[in-house]
Amino acid sequence: LTSVCLGYGCDPCCQTQRSKLQHRRARINQQINKEMRMRAGAENLFRATTNNKVKETVALELSFVNSNLQLLKEELEELNSNMEVYQTESESINVPMIPLGLKETKDVDLTVPLKDFICEHYGEDGSLFEKEIKEFMELRQAMRTPSRNQAGLELLVEYYNQLYYLDQRFFPPHRNLGVHFHWYDSLTGVPSCQRALAFEKGSVLFNVAALYTQIGARQDRSATAGIDRAIDAFQRAAGAFHYLKENFSNAPSLDMSGPSLCMLVRLMIAQVQECVFERVTLTTQDTHFTSQLQVAQEAARVRGRVLVLQTMTQPMVKDYVPFSWASMVQVKAEHFRALSHYYAAVALCNHTLQDEDCDEETEKFFLQFHVTTPAKPTLSQVLREPEERRKLGKAHLRRAVIRHEEAMRVHSMCKILRKMDILQEVLSFTHKRSLDKYSEMDQEDDFDETAEAPEIHSQSHQKPDIITPNFFMVSVTDIFQRLGPLSVFCARARWGPVRVVCLQRGEGCLGLTLRGDSPVLVAGVVPGGCAEEAGLREGDYIVAVDGEDCKWAKHGEVVHLLKSGGDRGVELSVITLHTHDAQVGAVSRSLSIPLCVCVYDMGGAKGQSSASLLNWNRKKNRDGGGVTKRLGSTFSLPFGNLRDSESMY
Repeated sequence: LTSVCLGYGCDPCCQTQRSKLQHRRARINQQINKEMRMRAGAENLFRATTNNKVKETVALELSFVNSNLQLLKEELEELNSNMEVYQTESESINVPMIPLGLKETKDVDLTVPLKDFICEHYGEDGSLFEKEIKEFMELRQAMRTPSRNQAGLELLVEYYNQLYYLDQRFFPPHRNLGVHFHWYDSLTGVPSCQRALAFEKGSVLFNVAALYTQIGARQDRSATAGIDRAIDAFQRAAGAFHYLKENFSNAPSLDMSGPSLCMLVRLMIAQVQECVFERVTLTTQDTHFTSQLQVAQEAARVRGRVLVLQTMTQPMVKDYVPFSWASMVQVKAEHFRALSHYYAAVALCNHTLQDEDCDEETEKFFLQFHVTTPAKPTLSQVLREPEERRKLGKAHLRRAVIRHEEAMRVHSMCKILRKMDILQEVLSFTHKRSLDKYSEMDQEDDFDETAEAPEIHSQSHQKPDIITPNFFMVSVTDIFQRLGPLSVFCARARWGPVRVVCLQRGEGCLGLTLRGDSPVLVAGVVPGGCAEEAGLREGDYIVAVDGEDCKWAKHGEVVHLLKSGGDRGVELSVITLHTHDAQVGAVSRSLSIPLCVCVYDMGGAKGQSSASLLNWNRKKNRDGGGVTKRLGSTFSLPFGNLRDSESMY
């Protein structure tokens, strides 16, 4: 099941079980896309024609297309329900987890659009940036096949971080590059297409969460170390899905819609709770009465998966979620409900409590153990009289057997779950264990009717956390940094053509004041001085000195170049920002924004309406000027606390 890791991503030609699954999923996605285009064309023809003969023929063709689509979606559902491929190879018997497959995408050729934008917006030869464009496209190709480990996660986050720079460099607010990003729905295979870079960001982040689910499912949960890794992976998956839910609206595909993401967050949290229960049962060596009751309460906590099931039955999610997922969640809800009653029975029947054990603390704990407390017998009687404990324990065992049988009944109704041998083995083992214990407790002379055991109050040793994605786990360098610092050279800034100014040193000075770094700003010119006569203006940025590029140069470096000119003078290449307070100031504030574009134009794929618009929330940086750090790089902004680097020459 392990993928072969290359320099970037993993080998797409390596035929592991997981890669074969992804290849089959990609093939079905393409077939679904083809059938949907055929259906759209047939529906248009049906509405447009007035010929009844043609209408009958088109209606017949539509029935065939819809039938094919249904078969393809059922085949894709079976692939998405193939949980065993992602499970651990350990021989330990654990209930399988539900992982997600990655979203598939098409190739995108950015060469021509980026070259054109560099030439038009930055005034440079786009062909000089072929190396950078190729590097970015290779990174995108690699992130389509990430390895199922930490390296794969870092690859996805690296690409996600590079998208931030791409957004800043090439995507102005009121214009797009004409590039279409195609992604397939993770569960249905339905294609979506947008020109918004936010759609690309969201899809990559969805794959980060999906990869975490696969990493969590593959952990060997027979030891505490594996359980802890699984808990961490599922919590991070929940955090990524929650982050998407909070930062997306009007997503074009169902897998990134609000109800679906809410369902996925709850599913991940429920799987975290399962792992916590497994760790409690593994580490609870103490056979004390209260210790066993705590295990029962932990199992009752996992029983709360019924909330996940309720989310899956909502109108927008019900027809979208695979039937096997809903069945698995229902099976697990009944399974852990049965386990809670089983461990309660073990605590009541297998322990002989002495008078010193029935202290006030034990009575208080037992009083809070059940959701409802029966009037008779009293708790003191139950704790001190073995026969009363046996009767209550038998009642719990009876409910455990009933719940186990219900879990097995739901399991038998799902064809895909019936194929999962490990799940069948777990259900059969726990059912037989409870049945044997019940038979052991059942006495021949016991003519009393078995009472109804009350439900068990849920209690957890560890509350699941939703861990927000850490975008700083991978420090990246802007691939297109040769274009200059983002504080000035970005898609949102506008400047005039590069001007060449020849400065001749006058009576001891050049007559200008410099401020800041990368690039250095001409903060002022002396009236009547050399700089003003040469055409230098306040607010110009120095991009080169005597042909040497100075976009990234520090204040001191530019000063040194100016001084080294001597009597012959220096040749400055400068640019002037147009309305730089509004343009660059906005860029300065946006440098620390992880998801920085607020509104995108959906002029993209045909058939997409403006309702499919994908919006990102803008979180403004209110700090003003100074130095802003983002993704491991430091940008010196042209405004703010820069008086300490101001000099006059």
